[in-house]
Amino acid sequence: MLKFSIPMSRAPADAGTGGRKSCCHNKDIRRESLARQFPVPMKLCYFDAFSGIAGDMTVGALIDAGADANVVIDHLRSLGTEASYEVEKTKRRGIAATKFRVTANDPKKHRHLHHITDMIDKSGLPAQAKHTAQRIFEELAKAEAQVHGSDIQKVHFHEVGAVDSIADICGTAIALNLLAIEQVASSAVNTGSGTANTEHGVLPVPTPATALLLRDRPIYARGPAMELTTPTGAAILAAMAQTFGPPPPMKVTAIGYGAGDRDFKEHANVLRVMIGDIEHVAEATAVSVIEANIDDSTPEVLGYAMERLFDGGALDVTLSPLMMKKNRPGTLLRVIARPGDRESLAELVLRETSTLGLRVYEAERRVQPREFVDVTTAHGSVKMKVATNGGFAPEFEDCRRLATETGIPLRQIVAEATSAYLQNKKQ
Repeated sequence: MLKFSIPMSRAPADAGTGGRKSCCHNKDIRRESLARQFPVPMKLCYFDAFSGIAGDMTVGALIDAGADANVVIDHLRSLGTEASYEVEKTKRRGIAATKFRVTANDPKKHRHLHHITDMIDKSGLPAQAKHTAQRIFEELAKAEAQVHGSDIQKVHFHEVGAVDSIADICGTAIALNLLAIEQVASSAVNTGSGTANTEHGVLPVPTPATALLLRDRPIYARGPAMELTTPTGAAILAAMAQTFGPPPPMKVTAIGYGAGDRDFKEHANVLRVMIGDIEHVAEATAVSVIEANIDDSTPEVLGYAMERLFDGGALDVTLSPLMMKKNRPGTLLRVIARPGDRESLAELVLRETSTLGLRVYEAERRVQPREFVDVTTAHGSVKMKVATNGGFAPEFEDCRRLATETGIPLRQIVAEATSAYLQNKKQ
């Protein structure tokens, strides 16, 4: 029975690139900022998992942010689980939040992945919501299979195959679809600590499946010694979140809070979602800076290390001359990295150069929103990088390619591309 529903409102919806780009740097291209890739307005949902994340908290937060609870529940009923659903307002440490509950007759029924995907296929969920829910379950199945040393199709989902978890994942997919969310980002995830009681007995927190799902993502433990992030919550982030870290640049249009089961003394046990539009916002993102002073490497070694660092996902790499102790000329190697790439790039610096130590610190990086515009020259097409403040520049790799193919001097290609862009602006 629906205790409380929130009227549906139109609520929505990282890291930028910098330094060298080339046609072979697919990682840099894939990781371009959302504002750069999508010059038109786009809706983003940011999960603030400071008290962890679970499936019911996610559905509650998205309903609290504007997803119509009645529509969510109507779609969930089409799954045919005969479960009942409740949505109610509550408080956690004084913060108003929405609690989503599922009551089922077979809460611990075990299912395989194909049982769940068939159930979703036959339901009345919107096509995009079906695709999202199945993606989340596939992430979960891969983690469970690895934990148990089993095939993905042979995994029993235990708690996660129960009706309440199916409702949580499908409810999340439905709500994201209702809010027209196009991109998802997340904070670092508070997993909790201690132990948790599971179908497999007492396990450490994060449990094995949760730990696998959050591998290579930033996690920490704070608050009560208990499980704060469940496998369901971790699977939602693993399947949906493109970036992890501080909130990306956006104009926030809606905020929602989803309540967890318990009310802690240490902090409000809620999942916060912030939903906003990505358009014409100055890009301010957290980056990690890795530095080393090197006085005993050859230019060839340093040049090779620079290329390896770019291939490894560095946003920028610079080499600067400096005078070191004992009046030795040396080189300052500085790498700007996404926080998630910090450790792998630091290891690469230690492996590919002669340095025995590094400095690593966090910084804020601000970048003008920008887009690409194609212009046509007498020698071929060139992309122009155009910022919202009116600045522009031809894409170097396009110009170099045309110069190589035609034998025309690079500076002439650059001048002709600039002239073509200015001519197009006048028209």
